[in-house]
Amino acid sequence: MDQATPSRWRRAVAYETGMWRSLARLVLRRPVAPPPGAEAFSYVGVVSPILGVFIGLSVIEIPILDLILRHTVPWTWVRYAALALGVWGVLWMIGLFASLRLHPHLLGADGLRIRNGTSVDVTLPWSAVATVGARYRSLPSSRTIQVEDDVLHICAGSQTSVDVVLGAPIQVPLPAGPSRPVREIRLYADDPAALVARARRHLPARQYR
Repeated sequence: MDQATPSRWRRAVAYETGMWRSLARLVLRRPVAPPPGAEAFSYVGVVSPILGVFIGLSVIEIPILDLILRHTVPWTWVRYAALALGVWGVLWMIGLFASLRLHPHLLGADGLRIRNGTSVDVTLPWSAVATVGARYRSLPSSRTIQVEDDVLHICAGSQTSVDVVLGAPIQVPLPAGPSRPVREIRLYADDPAALVARARRHLPARQYR
């Protein structure tokens, strides 16, 4: 067995557990309250329409597939298995949406906390940040985490909208392990102008004159 396999399994289990917990919180209306003094910034807006379409199509597909199987397959267990798989798929997508919605970026006196669901959680103290700016970028890959040269992209819908330039290269904790040293982190926020404006209050004013 590859030595990395147990680590992949642990990450997968942690991801699934966090997602289902988020779904439970969404259903029970128990949002995760941000720490005192921290402001939350959503990044789910860009992926909400896509997830909404997939969830809607899946909900429509379940009874249609069940009707087809009812008249074409003589084994009842096949219908039940397909029904269970369909319901699981819908709940999985709702859980994914819940994990993104309930774990926004956080900005406070201690620094900027960059998140993506329950899998990405990176806190940057203000002492490590040189500048913050708003700029929309599209990436060819749909992967949430991408490292290019010395830039870490934490994307939503293959996009980023905020550039955080660091004072010195740092390693960032990621699900697969620490990144190589990066000088810049690019993330997506639904309202990048507001996030940048709040962040600049914590940085020396001379940087933006």
